[in-house]
Amino acid sequence: MNMSVDLDQTPRSLLVCDWSSFLDDKNRVSSQVEQLHFNYKVSVLLPECSSAPAHLDSVLNSFSSFYLIRNLPIHELLDKQFLETAVYQGSVYGLSYRTRIDEDNCVALMPNGRLSLSLDKDSYQLLGVEGKPSRFSNRTNSRYVISIDLTDNSMAPGGRGYLRLLTGLMSRLHLTTDFLLSHHPGGGASLQPLLSRYDWSEHRPELHSHALTHLSCPELQSCDPHSFLEWLGAVDADISCENSSISFLSSLVCPEPKTTLSRVLRVSICGLLLPQDVHRLIQEIRCYLEQPQLESWLSLTVHGFVDSPVSWGGREHGVLRGGENFYTLLMFHDHTYHLHLATGAHDTCPP
Repeated sequence: MNMSVDLDQTPRSLLVCDWSSFLDDKNRVSSQVEQLHFNYKVSVLLPECSSAPAHLDSVLNSFSSFYLIRNLPIHELLDKQFLETAVYQGSVYGLSYRTRIDEDNCVALMPNGRLSLSLDKDSYQLLGVEGKPSRFSNRTNSRYVISIDLTDNSMAPGGRGYLRLLTGLMSRLHLTTDFLLSHHPGGGASLQPLLSRYDWSEHRPELHSHALTHLSCPELQSCDPHSFLEWLGAVDADISCENSSISFLSSLVCPEPKTTLSRVLRVSICGLLLPQDVHRLIQEIRCYLEQPQLESWLSLTVHGFVDSPVSWGGREHGVLRGGENFYTLLMFHDHTYHLHLATGAHDTCPP
């Protein structure tokens, strides 16, 4: 078999680093948390800890539920009652489920009321609504992106723009997909009229924890960001960085200089995770770090959905080899932090 993918080249990636303090009024943490809308995993690394403290555990277990609607016609997102009770009243997070951004039609409904459709060329032409070629499409423009503000006056039910999109989705394209949906602060009550018309299920985010012992850890103040993130990713994926001569699975090593942590707790939570819940977790971690006789740091990594049509804000997201869009927050007891924002080959630079 002739392998056409050039595997000896490392895919391009982007990494933005920010070192600051939570005490600085101009710190970027809150804005960055809010801009990554579609989070599927949060990982926390607690050094010199064997079980999650009660307050942290309480926050992790109170992450918002989300809903999976099976075979949802996308025109239902234009339903007048849904717009009035959910989209106009709060923050709705909606994302097509198990659709691939490089092959399938993908849909995202953002908390600011903007609807993003990433469509193949045939679907785009059938829909008949103006959009733009994907930034990451090839020369033949095989993919198009449509971005529509559902809160704009032109998209009010009965208006020309509204009717054009509704007619396209009901009469020509018939776009249907499994769909993840969540709402803040209304929760399921504001979504119930829509849910009641389809096959749906409610889900709680899945929480996992794992205790590690005798973990090699780089000196964080001197370790460069790329090496630190590589080490942290290996720890999160349970890949050894000892580079044992009897192991052929990994050649990763812990960056020098390094220390050894006698015990470490790795906690992760997975699902459709809202930025508001991530923000509460960060605030609780800051309180936790203020306690005496604790290790002086803690890390939190938030991963965006690989196949989301958007990454930060309304920026287009694309996948070819990786699809990464994540940030890592390394927090210290003196309220300082290192913020690392990373994307893969098919993304614009994080804000």
